[in-house]
Amino acid sequence: MLGIGKTDMGRVRANNEDSVLINNQPVGVLPNLFVVADGMGGHKAGEVASSLAIKYCCEYLTSPSQERGELLDSLADSVYYANSKVYEVSLQDSECSNMGTTFTGCSIKDNRAYIVHVGDSRLYKITRDSIEQITMDHSFVAEMVRAGKLTPEEAEVHPDRNIITRALGTDPQVKIDGFVINLTEDDVLLICSDGLNTMLDDDLIFKILSQKDVSPEDKLNTLIETANNNGGTDNISVILIYLKGGDSV
Repeated sequence: MLGIGKTDMGRVRANNEDSVLINNQPVGVLPNLFVVADGMGGHKAGEVASSLAIKYCCEYLTSPSQERGELLDSLADSVYYANSKVYEVSLQDSECSNMGTTFTGCSIKDNRAYIVHVGDSRLYKITRDSIEQITMDHSFVAEMVRAGKLTPEEAEVHPDRNIITRALGTDPQVKIDGFVINLTEDDVLLICSDGLNTMLDDDLIFKILSQKDVSPEDKLNTLIETANNNGGTDNISVILIYLKGGDSV
């Protein structure tokens, strides 16, 4: 298995509020860990929130008191812990008031992906024939689409499309989505912040990742370069996880 990733400021933002974790080695009780966190808040509070969320997640997982149990439970508990710690910092530091972050994390074992998700960053599964969005956006427009009040096309240009309905660190408790999916050795997982998927539609993402005789690193760079060429209006973070170490899709 091979996980690679990168974060880019984009063409418009003055700073990068995204944070990523790419760890192909064990993180405490987990065999590996991959996270994209897209922060929000005034005057650099977003980048504080996203980096602290990953820090506290890992702090929980590597705690000596951690017992080995179900992987998904451990991963989910680490997010609950990170939420409480980030929320605590937001109360103590006026410059970090109301900060928060998305959090989409994944650990892989025995051809299964254990996934936790809050916000509108995304995790996709790419096979030889298709691209599938596994996570569900926790956003105002996504909820309107699910309720039948907006079409997907209307949601793409809606003025409130950046408003998320769930975030880590904004409240004492957080509701997360947690689930397990089965994988084959040919599958690739993509985790990204919305700076990628607002600039590239799913078909273009699939086309780039399906290129033959192109290295995973070049595909990663092409995704980010294309997002920037299409406007780069937000920070762009991308993680690619290859089950066969780079030889698939």
